[in-house]
Amino acid sequence: MIEAVGFRDEFQTYNKNNIQVIGCSGDSPKKQKKFVEKYDLPFPMLCDEGHEMLRDYKMWVKKKFMGKEYMGIYRGSYLIDEKGMIEKVYEKVAVKSHTKEVLEDLS
Repeated sequence: MIEAVGFRDEFQTYNKNNIQVIGCSGDSPKKQKKFVEKYDLPFPMLCDEGHEMLRDYKMWVKKKFMGKEYMGIYRGSYLIDEKGMIEKVYEKVAVKSHTKEVLEDLS
């Protein structure tokens, strides 16, 4: 949520620089729609309930919490150029500062 709100708050900066912001989660379309409406997100949020794309981008991973293993979303992002090529991978993002980090890389 913090990361999405950060991109929402900086959306005009991305938009005026012709940069597309797209989010993705493994939630259902209904749950995703509520999330987008609740936080007033101005960018597209993709739903990947089957986790195919999330797996392809190595964002659906085995996680551990309190000694239990489960599959979940890895907090990371990709900077993709206009030709569809990955320019940079952001691993283990700091949700509070990630939006600014991406903007700095683009300037």
